[in-house]
Amino acid sequence: MLTRRQFVAAAAGATVARAFEGANEPPAYAQRLGLAVSMDGDKTIAVPLIAAERPTSLPCFAGRSLPLWTFADGAWPSVIRLDLGDRLEATLDNRLPDDQSTSIHWHGIRLPNDQDGVPYLVQPPVQPGESFRYVFTPPDAGTYFFHTHCNTVEQLGRGLEGILIIDGDTTEPYDADMILLLRDWMIDLDAGEFMPFYTLRGAGRAGTYGRVRSVNGAINPEIPLPSAGDCRLRLINSDPTRIMQIAIDGADAAVIAIDGIAVQPFALSVAYMGPATRIDLAVRAPGEGRMARLIDRASDTPVELAHFVASGSARRTSAFDPAPLRASCIPNPDLNNAVRLRFVFNAGEAAQLLAAALDDATGTTLGSLCLSQRIFWTINGRAWPERDHSRLPPPLAVLKRGHSYVFELENKSSFMHPIHIHGHTFSFIRSNKQRRPAHHTDTLLLLPQENAEVAFVADNPGVWMLHCHVIEHQESGMMGYFGVV
Repeated sequence: MLTRRQFVAAAAGATVARAFEGANEPPAYAQRLGLAVSMDGDKTIAVPLIAAERPTSLPCFAGRSLPLWTFADGAWPSVIRLDLGDRLEATLDNRLPDDQSTSIHWHGIRLPNDQDGVPYLVQPPVQPGESFRYVFTPPDAGTYFFHTHCNTVEQLGRGLEGILIIDGDTTEPYDADMILLLRDWMIDLDAGEFMPFYTLRGAGRAGTYGRVRSVNGAINPEIPLPSAGDCRLRLINSDPTRIMQIAIDGADAAVIAIDGIAVQPFALSVAYMGPATRIDLAVRAPGEGRMARLIDRASDTPVELAHFVASGSARRTSAFDPAPLRASCIPNPDLNNAVRLRFVFNAGEAAQLLAAALDDATGTTLGSLCLSQRIFWTINGRAWPERDHSRLPPPLAVLKRGHSYVFELENKSSFMHPIHIHGHTFSFIRSNKQRRPAHHTDTLLLLPQENAEVAFVADNPGVWMLHCHVIEHQESGMMGYFGVV
């Protein structure tokens, strides 16, 4: 007999499935989302996270060792894996250089406000020599990651990040389950050193792109897959800047989760992946000895990010119809009674001056512009007043706990902005620019001049960030917060 919780989750999954059928071409696959499960884990997982500078030679560094900042000796990135219902106790120990305070934000997790990791807003920054213990039970299975929220542009740029996997969302086992961490590195390989992580041009425009692209720390790695197996590929774009258009060449592929939350499987054509986005794919591996490729089609010349080589006897012979994941327990907003709030993301006056100077053929120089405050971006005409969060502005909005809200997100700038919400998960409703399936997301990529609507139940009390996840945009004004009371 179904519990009430399982019945509600099943009904919600069916509603999402119907929405996907109407929004995708080709249509969604036949199998439906599985029933949500209760949080069955009963363990406490204690994890030390010692943030320190550790010279590291990743395969993509061409034999050079660079001063990465990592959470563990001999491991990049750190990976934490829990069962749904397990309690995480992660102790952050700051052993970074003396001028580096830090914290950890658990990206995409609906967790208690005091565990969210935003310095000054919900916790004091963790100074060198200090520690802080994060304790929470993640309510949703799926693919997540964590990173610092202090001086993020440099700390993330130097590698201070990790992966958080919450198991418990499968309806049947996949033949392989692999994590693919996608990111650039701001390094000069000839000199063997990091380049500037923050530039005025990048902050005022599309962000500063790295020179070395990697998957799991390697350039175009070869990844073995079982022949004709249905494989789960957990793609995580942890890059501070780069927006990708992901495709799989040489194999059938379906999207099965977005930002950690299950969707009715639908065929992958090309998928945008902004910074901080996760997409889980089910891929039918090619036959033995054959190859498939992970491609970024965002530029005129597609870039091969990784290639998959199949081996062994064929695991499956049936037509590709990937096993779906289990529905989430995220509450459904009441759209008929939702309060609507408008958030406009735009360039500030300094960014407009910077863009004009960079495009000006008359020889205007950056030195002639007053850009010292580095405030380039705004939300509703307001910018966060300090890059390090230390001066808190008034909230963008105050929401009533348990009420439903529709956020109207308007990008009035000429650049893309991945908008990330803390402590909650959006339900996507509509857009004037993109044909998207209905789905849950914590980081919605807004195209230039795009107007999108998302909805959620404000069921998590506290003060929560809303910001662009192009980190240079975040740190030059495009961040704010809202309260839930």
